[in-house]
Amino acid sequence: MGIVSGLVLYAVIWFMTFLVALPIRVKTQGDVGKIVPGTHAGAPEVHNLKKKAWITTGVAAVIWAICAAVILSGTITVRDLDWWDRMTPVPSADGTGG
Repeated sequence: MGIVSGLVLYAVIWFMTFLVALPIRVKTQGDVGKIVPGTHAGAPEVHNLKKKAWITTGVAAVIWAICAAVILSGTITVRDLDWWDRMTPVPSADGTGG
């Protein structure tokens, strides 16, 4: 895995983790009892975005480290995920392909 691949993988993991963390512990205007005219009662009043971003950064770093370790060690390869045997066989040392 190259540097750019690692950064892209981290960015994807970060955004997925952030989208999971967004609805956690959100207090809506309806919960607080202060509904601003013209807004929905489900609009967030207290969202703690900065705290969620920092927590997401740490969690994403741990998930990324696990994914990177699996990718770099070769424990799971693309061929392991070929359940319908659509990939060609791995070439052997003598070059016969079987």
